[in-house]
Order: sequence, then structure tokens, then C-alpha cells
Amino acid sequence: MTSDRYLALFLALIFLPCFSASNTLWSSDETPDQRHKSNRTLSPLVFASLEELSRVVDVSYCVGNTGIWKPFACLNHCAELPSFELITTWHTGPLLSDSCGYIAFSHPPSPKRIIVAFRGTYSITNTIVDLSAYPQPYTPYNVDDGHKGEEPPQCPNCTVHAGFMTSWRNTRDTVLHHVSVARERYPDYELILVGHSLGGAVAALAGLEMQLRGWAPQVTTFGEPKIGNGNFVRFLNAMFGLNDAERLSDDRQWRFRRVTHIHDPVPLLPLDKWGYEMHAGEMFISKVHLAPSILDVNLCEGNNDSRCISSTLDAQELAIREIGSTLTEGKCSPNWAYLEEQAILMHRDSFDSALLAQGISDLQQSWLGLPWNRIPAWYRLWELFFTHRDYFWRLGLCVPGGDPTGKG
Repeated sequence: MTSDRYLALFLALIFLPCFSASNTLWSSDETPDQRHKSNRTLSPLVFASLEELSRVVDVSYCVGNTGIWKPFACLNHCAELPSFELITTWHTGPLLSDSCGYIAFSHPPSPKRIIVAFRGTYSITNTIVDLSAYPQPYTPYNVDDGHKGEEPPQCPNCTVHAGFMTSWRNTRDTVLHHVSVARERYPDYELILVGHSLGGAVAALAGLEMQLRGWAPQVTTFGEPKIGNGNFVRFLNAMFGLNDAERLSDDRQWRFRRVTHIHDPVPLLPLDKWGYEMHAGEMFISKVHLAPSILDVNLCEGNNDSRCISSTLDAQELAIREIGSTLTEGKCSPNWAYLEEQAILMHRDSFDSALLAQGISDLQQSWLGLPWNRIPAWYRLWELFFTHRDYFWRLGLCVPGGDPTGKG
């Protein structure tokens, strides 16, 4: 049953590029909100922090688009952040994993912070399922500062998504240089990392290295995909104290906040069968549509809290109805030859390419036999696509004022 769920979810993500921005978002017969009425609600301070950081990361979508200019100006939320001072931006371009973002100061009267914002990609589906989807060995950077001569932490038998690691490596020198200079200039400023989608994965890898350096960052991600295997997850959890019950009892002390959304499939990818797992630190938005209230965001326990994103696999499957109608109308079809080519090219010691090849075979045999008729009409793939962007605001729109309604 679990493999069937992931098969459906994987199929949904494969066909996501078949739908363009010209499609209509169906809004009738909305799904009921899944709300957890318990004492797991966020504190007002943390809720306000997440809402602000969603705007902060939304600004990153102006980089490589209409731009950000000094002191801190852009077409969307910059005017709402008057205490910010731009340090630099970066954009590697699509040929170098499309890593993009900016670094800024947050001065008083706002909290004193050095902020690094990692933009998501417009092709997250391709990023997850393309040639770079194979895991590669992960070795923590051997840095001396922060360990006072002690043996630095090790991560035996750890693997991470090769594409995400490549994105961080293409950005690493620029980010570390400017953050290092900023920390020397303002040693009392807190280091804050934030990222959406692919940017969330890169922020996690960047934050892990900065934690190893003793820089003590706080990392917040929105719609972060899975990054590595179980050993890597245990390493990340340990480095950020995500197993510390005393610290986790106060959400203001969480050093890693992984924000997920009830209808966002990306945090469930890549597949478990490919060796990927979610890490702890989850904060789950249980309301389907914008904008969530404080009662709609819940603290989660461990890596796979059954009350949080892990509980939504059944609902995520419903998205394949839209794919089914599109396929039967002949608008789009899977590129099986391309996927088979990836299975061959991805052969390496650390990855079972035969397993992927079998998965492709399973897809070929089952995609036409999926139970389209059992999926309610209210659930549409285009809504699923929007939901990956709906974190307090609709992220990814560098337009004046942003889009809090999700209707623009």
C-alpha cells in the first residue's frame, strides 16, 4: 500500500510540467481543512517569525527577475522590511543548478540578524527526478573553528541528494565569504537562514555546515524536500538538537524549523524507496488555503509525525485525477525512454539502479490502470502546484505587495 501511494505521488510530480500557468485553479467543492485542536499550537512569537520569514524568502524570487537594489528595494515585500540592508545577491543560472538568493542585515528596531535567503526553483519537479536524483556520499566539511581542537563530528554512511549538494557547492564560496565578513562586522547579530522548495534543501545543507563551523544559525525552510538518508537525518537532528525534549518543549528554542503544508507533495519527495527520509523540526500548516491563522500551524514530533505531513499521502494521491484526465485527452504522456536513460546513467555503487528501473516498469504497467474514478472531482493538480507555494503568502511572485490571497 505504501509503495502504491508513493507511486501515485511520484507520477503526479512527473506530470506536473504538463500544466502551465494558463490553467484555471478550481475553487468549488473545497476539501475540508484538517485541523489539529491540541496544545501543539505555535507561540505567537514563532508564528509571527514564520510569517515574516515567508515574506523574506519571497523577496528572493526578485533575484534574477526584476532584481533587488540597495539599500533594500524590490517590487514585492521590501518596503515592509525597512530595517533591512542588502549585502549582496547571487544567481548561478540554470547551467549551475539555478541557485539564487540574497544576504542582508536586519538592523534595530527589528531584531539584529544576518539573513541568508535561498530562492526556490521554478523546476523543482525536474530537480527531484532528473539525473541528479541519485544519492551521493556526504562527508561533513572538516572545519577547525567551533571545535577547539576536538575531532569534528562524523557522519558515517550518510548520503544526500546529489542535485541539492551541487546547488550548495555552486553557492558556497559566495555565501560563506559574505556571511563571515558580516559576522565580523556585527558579532552580536544572529545568523538566520531561510529557504523555499529547492532553496530549503540548500539552506539546510548550508546551515549544517555553518553549525559545524560554530556559527549557530537558525534555519527555517518552507516546502523543503527530503535531503538525505536515515544516517544523514540522524546527523542533522543531532547537530540542531532536534532530539532534545527539553529544548523542543519551547518552540522559541527550535534551531531548525521545517514548515510543511497539508497539500504540498514536495516534502514527501524523493521517495523513501530511493533511500530518502524526512528530518525532525516540522511545523505543519493544516489549513488548505491562504492565509493560515495561528491555530492552523502545529508543532510536530520526530521525523514522521502521523498528525502532520506524513498523514497526507492519501490526499496527495488524489492529485493524479487531473493527470488522468489530461492523459486520456492526449495532452501529455510520460517520456519513458528518458526515464530509462536516467536509470542507466544513475548506476553507481551507492545506488541501486535496478530498483529505479523496476520502478519505471511499474509506472509503465500501472499508470493507465490507476483508479481515476475513485478520486473526488474537487482535487486538481493545479491546486497541488499552487499549494507548494502557499506558505503564509503565495511565494514566487515578485509583484508589488506580494499576493496574500493566492488569487492574483
